[in-house]
Amino acid sequence: MSKHVFKRAGFLAATIGITGLLGAGVASAHVSANVYGTQPTKGGYGAIFFRVPNEDANAATVKVSVDLKPEYGIGSARTRPIPGWTSEVTKSKLPAPVTTASGTQITEAVTKITWTAQPGTKIGPGNTSFEEFEISAGAFPANVDQIEFPAEQTYDSGKVVNWNQPTPPSGEEPEHPAPVVKLAAKGASGGAHGGGPASKEGDHAEAASSPDNTARWLGGAGLVVGALGLGVGAGAILRSRRPAATGTTDTTKNEEGTK
Repeated sequence: MSKHVFKRAGFLAATIGITGLLGAGVASAHVSANVYGTQPTKGGYGAIFFRVPNEDANAATVKVSVDLKPEYGIGSARTRPIPGWTSEVTKSKLPAPVTTASGTQITEAVTKITWTAQPGTKIGPGNTSFEEFEISAGAFPANVDQIEFPAEQTYDSGKVVNWNQPTPPSGEEPEHPAPVVKLAAKGASGGAHGGGPASKEGDHAEAASSPDNTARWLGGAGLVVGALGLGVGAGAILRSRRPAATGTTDTTKNEEGTK
């Protein structure tokens, strides 16, 4: 009986734990925009990291591009060099000037940033590799709470995946969500020009506006519940054995008393 209880508890714990980990993998398998450190402010500047995981078992990612809406009027963007990749920042003439928070008239804005892998460089194949592409850009618009960066992921097989679906007000994540970064109110910690490049690798532990954080919490919750399941199983074993041991002791004492 106790063995049966233990097996059931162990099976339940393993199932819950594995389910949590698998859920984390599924939730994190899309292009996301992350901020490490100070959050960019409305009308300010900041560093943004685009995390690109490979999710094709038989193909590797060789090109990534993100779009910046012309109405944002982002006048400048720089990319951090990555060995094996080239980057290109595309600017376009605006149909009408955009006035920034500082009063500057922007007539030409950044509308696309593209990274292309050189021969011998790629992400993947498989679903265990990712790369991060960093930009430093601004000034961000002052009249929106968040900025979207529709992305395009190209594989060496020719397959192209578009990450361009907005998340609805309900918060339910679409199949191919567009990377999003929230903007802090002007005057928040870091000032108008806050959010510079991360100086330490450890800063990456606190990513803002990242769906991966939710995935990690789900995976961790699965492991915790799994551990609780093992504890319940162990407790059941102890409870099942105690009466038997007590009964044996009492019987021995009775026999000695009779003699």
